Amino acid sequence: MSIFEQINRLFPLWAILFALAAAWQPDWFTGLAGQIKLLLAVIMFAMGLTLSRQDFLNVIRAPLPVAVGVILQFSVMPLAALAVSWLLGLDAALTTGMVLVGATAGGTASNVITWLAGGHVALSVSMTLMSTLVSVVATPLLTLLLVGESVQVPAGGMFLSIAQLVIAPIALGVLVHHFLGRQLRRIEPMLATVAMAAIVLIIAIVVGLNADRLATLGPLVALAVILHNAIGLVGGYGIGRLCGFDKRVARTLAIEVGMQNSGLAVTLANQFFSATAALPGALFSIWHNVSGSLLAGYWKRRPVDTDDTLARKQLNTP
Repeated sequence: MSIFEQINRLFPLWAILFALAAAWQPDWFTGLAGQIKLLLAVIMFAMGLTLSRQDFLNVIRAPLPVAVGVILQFSVMPLAALAVSWLLGLDAALTTGMVLVGATAGGTASNVITWLAGGHVALSVSMTLMSTLVSVVATPLLTLLLVGESVQVPAGGMFLSIAQLVIAPIALGVLVHHFLGRQLRRIEPMLATVAMAAIVLIIAIVVGLNADRLATLGPLVALAVILHNAIGLVGGYGIGRLCGFDKRVARTLAIEVGMQNSGLAVTLANQFFSATAALPGALFSIWHNVSGSLLAGYWKRRPVDTDDTLARKQLNTP
């Protein structure tokens, strides 16, 4: 295992350490607030660099599980965010931040967690890819529909921002991969480390910006984030099983639905709403990596006997 792979495995630890550092010395990170958009673009570019033509073909070859995953992504998670916010009595800013987390695509970390859990990595990548593309329209539209009555939602501006921050960097990364794919495969762990470092830095910046609010808002938002993530994990697995998917596919759905692109949620909240609205995304970034890693370890110790015929049929592979 390379040094970069060892660093990447400790992702939750880095996120927690940098969040604590930002809470202790916010001035170390708040000056970088203007770089959040650039950091997100770096994350999306790194994701694009790992995508090949085969990843796009996998979407076509496994349409049903991918479609179910994307539908769950943009139904269970935003509605759960709104329900949890209402249940805990969160204010308009925090509710907006929760909904933004729920209305974004699956996070790139879900692909790593799926691999650690023994799930279908190709299926996870396909769902992340499709939900990311759908999020260009779905994220601003769902945010407008769910919180538009309580806060002003600039849906048009969000649409353009997502296109610039997500689609353009990913497309550029895919283009570079097309020409330099063989060379890039050798440094994929390093690319993941760069993306991880950018996410950790975004978390630290947002925690630093909210340092004075953490004492009062932190525990409540942390509870909201834990409940939200749990609903996604349980809902993804349970509905996957109800749809007739085998346990391995259901586990992949659980991870994909429960783990969000919270970096995008943080960036949009900080750009269009407030630093307070970005707090749920920052805490979600920490927690979903912790919960995902724990769940992956639990499932890895309990491998499933997949019915190969059923799995091939579900994934539409020969």
